[in-house]
Formats: sequence, structure tokens, C-alpha cells
Amino acid sequence: MNLSRRKELLKAAITASLNAGNKILDIYQSNDFQIQLKSDNSPLTIADQSAHNEIVGVLDKLEIPILSEEGDHQDFATREKWEYCWIVDPLDGTKEFIKRNDEFTVNIALIEQGNPIMGIIYVPVYKQLYFSDKELGAFRVDQVTDWAEDLEMLLAEAKSLPLQRDDKMIKVVGSRSHMNQETSDFIANLRAGNQQVEFITKGSSLKLCMIAEGLVDIYPRYAPTMEWDIAAGHAIVSASGGFVSHIDSDKELSYNKSDLLNPWFICRR
Repeated sequence: MNLSRRKELLKAAITASLNAGNKILDIYQSNDFQIQLKSDNSPLTIADQSAHNEIVGVLDKLEIPILSEEGDHQDFATREKWEYCWIVDPLDGTKEFIKRNDEFTVNIALIEQGNPIMGIIYVPVYKQLYFSDKELGAFRVDQVTDWAEDLEMLLAEAKSLPLQRDDKMIKVVGSRSHMNQETSDFIANLRAGNQQVEFITKGSSLKLCMIAEGLVDIYPRYAPTMEWDIAAGHAIVSASGGFVSHIDSDKELSYNKSDLLNPWFICRR
């Protein structure tokens, strides 16, 4: 896929993420979340489905299949024939949304034969946009309020990732909702090496954004995640010079697998 085509797809995905974010924000400010429970007891709100509809309304025109958390999932016999696909989490951090702590995002990734080559993460409350392309790099734009679908102008306004950081302390980020013994042991092992370690908690894919920014160094994940939870963040981290690998090897995570559940992983700069 050439750069011109990828720019076309990137513009569309940014538009989709902003449309979804605006819809989510409307519902967030209305206090009418209409909370339900899925079969796995995870929460679902009207914002999840509304955001999904907004994203599909844009991406469906691009003739690339969509694998969304809130959509119908094709069986693997069909999916394994896809050279490209979108992997989408219309509202990542539904628990954070319900808790009203603002740490929720819209995640869209473009996958090429299992590899994340483009990522878009939008933070509706802060109007903050992260995006990446495997050749263009990774970027953050603050206060995105007037998107005229001018990618070159957006790139001119964007901050290239990673950002500069002066301190030498090792900073570890972890889930606000899934702290466990394995994560505690991981941090303890780092501290046992006489290193200064700071642990930070953050919700949703914002943990991966912090790695891409260079604000933290390590994100160990010893708890279940699905592909749509991290595909967009993985793309942005990779384009910023970081990597996302299996917890016990250097093998990078892949996507559109037969099992959409991710293995435990570690994300590093």
C-alpha cells in the first residue's frame, strides 16, 4: 500500500475517531449512560454502540473489513484471508467512562497481515489526538477542535513522538482497574536492582500513549486484554520507536488472530 493511499485512510480514520469522540462526549455530559452487562460481565453503555456506528459510517466506505469490539465478528476462516483490516475499540475504558474519571479513548488501528501499521487514539474529554503511520511516524495534537480533513496542516501542528524527558527515574505505568500480584512483583524486582522506580496508574489505552510519548518507560500487562484494546496503541508505540512484545520473549504481538485474546505482554521504549 503506497503512502498516498495510507494518507487517505489516515484522514478517514481521524475523522471517524473525532466523530465517535463527539458522540461519546454528548452522552458523557448527559448522565444517561444506559448501562448493560455483556456475557462476560463487562459493562456496555449506549456510548459504546453510538461510537461504533459513527466509526463504521466512515470506514465502511473504504472497502477494508472492520473488526470492532461492538460489531459482528467474522469467523477466522473468513478473517485469515484479509490482507488488511481495521481493528476498532469505539470506547476503550468503559469502566473509566462510567466512573467519570475522563480516562477513556477511541481506538482505531489498521492491520496489514497481522502487523499494526497505523493507529489513531482520540481522548474526547481533552480533545487530544494521537496518530501514527509506519513511515510518517507518531504524533500528538492537543485541543483538536476544528478538523478540516487537512492532514498536512494537522502534521504541521503536531508534536512528534517521543517527547524529550530529563529525569532518569524508571517510570512504570499500569492499569487503574487491573492491578495484581504479578505487576506488583515486576515493580518489586525493578526496585530490588537499586533503581529508582515510580509507578503510575492510568486507564484505557492512555498507558500506551504515555509509552509513545516517552513519559513512562515500561507497561507490563499481566491481565487479559483483547486485540482492539491495544492495536492502535501498539501502532503508535512502534512508530515512536518503542515495541510491544510477549511478556517472556521479544516476539511482537500480532493481530487478527484466530483467538482475539492477547497474551500477557510488555510495552517498552
